[in-house]
Amino acid sequence: MIKIHDLSPPPGASRRAKRVGRGTGGRGGKTAGRGTKGQRARDTVRPGFEGGQMPLKQRVPKLKGFKNPFRVEYCVVNLDAISEMEADAVDPEALRRAGLVPKKGLVKVLGRGELSRPVRVEAHAFSASARQAIEGAGGQAVTLEVPTRRVPPRGNALTNR
Repeated sequence: MIKIHDLSPPPGASRRAKRVGRGTGGRGGKTAGRGTKGQRARDTVRPGFEGGQMPLKQRVPKLKGFKNPFRVEYCVVNLDAISEMEADAVDPEALRRAGLVPKKGLVKVLGRGELSRPVRVEAHAFSASARQAIEGAGGQAVTLEVPTRRVPPRGNALTNR
């Protein structure tokens, strides 16, 4: 049976550490592989130190991830909420009056629920199932134009200097 004290690495797998700085008589003496003079010759320099320049880890943005400035966010309304409204024509303003969507924002209609009567629905976007259900009940799904937004500033913390 092998015991823990019997284990050793195979021959040639480990080497003794090179002993440097033991006098001028042999290789690795005197300056011990550090060159002559300078900060790195005299003492250790901590990892990441860039000589007083702002280090890379402080130059990059602190927070992780990515926030897409072009993201389009919708307030969603399902067909079952539209079917409970007694209107023949539904637009974002009517949905706001009914309290189904907030004051601002684009409206997207999703397909949960059913429509039993023809309704003209105006919204900024429709899911495929919602459009199919509205038109299947004899109504109309009218897509409104999405207003364009201002272009965000280019670059990030590394390029804006």
